[in-house]
Amino acid sequence: MLIKQVPDIEKVRFDVETGRVDRSSAPAETNPFDLNALETAVRLKEKLGGRVTVISMGPPQAESSLRDALARGADRAILLTDKRFAGADTLATSYTLATAIRKLGSFDLIVCGEKTVDGDTGQVGPEVAEHLGIPHVAYVCEVREVSEDRILVVSDMGDKYLFEVTLPALITVTKDINTPRIPTLRDVLKARRAKVEVWDADSLAGYGETCRFGLQGSMTLVTRITIPSEEGRRGIIFRGEDAVERLIEALRKEGFIP
Repeated sequence: MLIKQVPDIEKVRFDVETGRVDRSSAPAETNPFDLNALETAVRLKEKLGGRVTVISMGPPQAESSLRDALARGADRAILLTDKRFAGADTLATSYTLATAIRKLGSFDLIVCGEKTVDGDTGQVGPEVAEHLGIPHVAYVCEVREVSEDRILVVSDMGDKYLFEVTLPALITVTKDINTPRIPTLRDVLKARRAKVEVWDADSLAGYGETCRFGLQGSMTLVTRITIPSEEGRRGIIFRGEDAVERLIEALRKEGFIP
């Protein structure tokens, strides 16, 4: 499964000049949606057997999130860290993660959180599946059945849909799928002593094109961030018998209707 270490989104600052999140401005934590993904993977392991391998791409300090994953039931942790991975958009990020998965070899199921709180795109999981050429289902809120070669899941996309896909496959899960467990002190202490493998760009060279990593492999670039003013965020409530007429006039004044 895939996890990401993110800044505390309630405290983080945005660098308007560079168009980037100032990750040093807030403490780091594991992306909350990824904890649900980890819990899903661990429960499947406990029910059906197998092993849970956790992969994260990020700076060296992301190791702490991987150790937390080990404390919560993961069996193996791999950190992808290299300056050549920096500046990646979702396409380059997903390609790098998919390349690492190819290096791992065979697998049955990849589980991801539906999105990250810092990027909020929900693109990386499905893009990883496309790079690997496997089926995928997003916004999974329930895993109904898992057999040797198929998985049956419920996807919540406003309405709920039942999907059955062949394995290997990838799913992204919502926060409604479960409540992540709290690791015991014993598990935390054990995770501190566990090995976290570190792979750099050279480690993946035989499994993908290194020119597609990081900024060099990115197709999009954030050029400017604009933070709406408090004034611009205020809403207007129209009441009374003439509410519709006043709403139409306000929309016309702002240029939304002719």
